[in-house]
Amino acid sequence: MKPKVLIFDVYGTLLEVGPPPADADGQWTRLWKEILGVMPRLSRLDFAVACSREVVARHECARGLGIRHPEVSWPAIAQSVVPELCSVPTKQRELFILRQMGTGHTTRLFGALVELLPAFKRKGYLLGIASNAQAYTLTELEWALSTARLDMTIFDPELMFWSYQHGFAKPDPHVFQILTARLEHRGIMPADALMVGDRQDNDVDPPARFGWQTWWLTDSPGTEKSGSWEVLGERLMH
Repeated sequence: MKPKVLIFDVYGTLLEVGPPPADADGQWTRLWKEILGVMPRLSRLDFAVACSREVVARHECARGLGIRHPEVSWPAIAQSVVPELCSVPTKQRELFILRQMGTGHTTRLFGALVELLPAFKRKGYLLGIASNAQAYTLTELEWALSTARLDMTIFDPELMFWSYQHGFAKPDPHVFQILTARLEHRGIMPADALMVGDRQDNDVDPPARFGWQTWWLTDSPGTEKSGSWEVLGERLMH
């Protein structure tokens, strides 16, 4: 049965994630000088390690309150590690965080989606997102879409779940409880939704328990519900 709604993960699904840029350390130094006016007092590696420790501590605290799959606020993490960020204007702080993430990885839209996303839209599918993400993810996705002359309006705003806005993340079942409720409010049954993602634990198993259709995006398909973007596109467009 063909779905009516396509919900996508972001990293590893809509966005291909690559290694840091070749001049990542130079970008890190310039970032500190331009935004904070000083040379870095932490290396990129030291910053990453300190952030990881802070994330672990906050996750443990949240789990102690009964949140099984907590999500952090990356700006809060960054400010706890680099307190100097607290004294700069909000826009500059957001720019620091965005550029900081750009020193750790590169992203681009999966090539097949340049044609598939607008084709899905023309075919009448509703498009949405369920992503473990931070605010900078939206900017990364916007930039990637712009290379294909697309923008975020291709997605239905009521069918988007961003974990940083809720404080919990996939595979928490509440992610798909929320989206299922929004779909049913519009008269769309769970079986009419298809979740597409690259992780079985986050993107396949949880929505399947709610009666959704699923597609595991992989180069090594093991079932008829898995495979590449090209294979999925062929099925959905015919």
